[in-house]
Amino acid sequence: MTTTAPKLKIIRNRVTGQEIVLVGVIAVLWVALALSTPAFMTAGSIQPLLVATAPIALVGVGMTIVIITGGIDVSVGGAIMVCSVITAKALVNAEVNLGVAVLLSVAVGGLLGLINGVLIAYGRVHAIIITFGTANLFMFAGLRIFGSGTVNGIPATLAFFGRGPDGRTLGIPHAFLITLLLTAAAWWYLRNTAGGRHFFAIGGDAQAARLAGVRVQRRVLLAYVLTGLLVGLASCFVIAQGTSTLDQSVGSGKELAVIAAVVIGGTSIMGGRGSVLGTLLGALLVQSVASGVTQLGWRSQLSDLFVGIFIIVAVGADLLRARARRNR
Repeated sequence: MTTTAPKLKIIRNRVTGQEIVLVGVIAVLWVALALSTPAFMTAGSIQPLLVATAPIALVGVGMTIVIITGGIDVSVGGAIMVCSVITAKALVNAEVNLGVAVLLSVAVGGLLGLINGVLIAYGRVHAIIITFGTANLFMFAGLRIFGSGTVNGIPATLAFFGRGPDGRTLGIPHAFLITLLLTAAAWWYLRNTAGGRHFFAIGGDAQAARLAGVRVQRRVLLAYVLTGLLVGLASCFVIAQGTSTLDQSVGSGKELAVIAAVVIGGTSIMGGRGSVLGTLLGALLVQSVASGVTQLGWRSQLSDLFVGIFIIVAVGADLLRARARRNR
């Protein structure tokens, strides 16, 4: 008697209800903020908001794929620190051009992602343990590279990704445009290719995916390397957001913002389900809340409170959906 390997589930090419809800919530929030503080809907407010959203959403694309496979990466904040300080020092000391700076940062990010991926995929240790450990290692490395405490005199080489007039076309920030393009590419890949469906299969049931012929370890490794590459590019966005000085707080708290965007965007923390489009909307919502709190003159802690509420609601909705599926 021969056994047939299980077929991988085909993912329909559609927008989810969670994404529609997020669009509605963002629209209502923007209208409320526009009525409360008219300056919110001006270009001087929206453009910085989109610039701030870009690195969170971009890293969130990689994080979404990681969480879909059933993993997580809490080391992205430390990885951003390492990529940023190495790139900033190269800009100051070697006076590298835009292309070299981006390639350097992406290469460093890819290497850090490779370290995570190898340890998780082949070390057979849970991702939260590995990435919590590497987060501390990356932060230590970043602090050692910083040396004196700050990197000063950073040239405007990365202005193409920044807040100024060189960083936008037709009023839209380049960093956000690049993030949109990469998000769209990831969305199409995950939903329309066998390789993309493999990530969902691994998160749904890794053993079943292995029986279906999926090279689970290679796919898990790829998820973390992709996240590292996106961290490298996002680090260029982060450097371009600031002034000519980079301090040791760079990357601090970014991992929490990224995970919040992914969870709010509808990706199941249990793996097997998720959407990079939802993550982009989640990142936009998180940054809109932070911007609104600032413009209203409220305490910054309220931003964390609101985001925390959104996370609890999103996780609760995910658990209810999972229970409904089990009861069918």
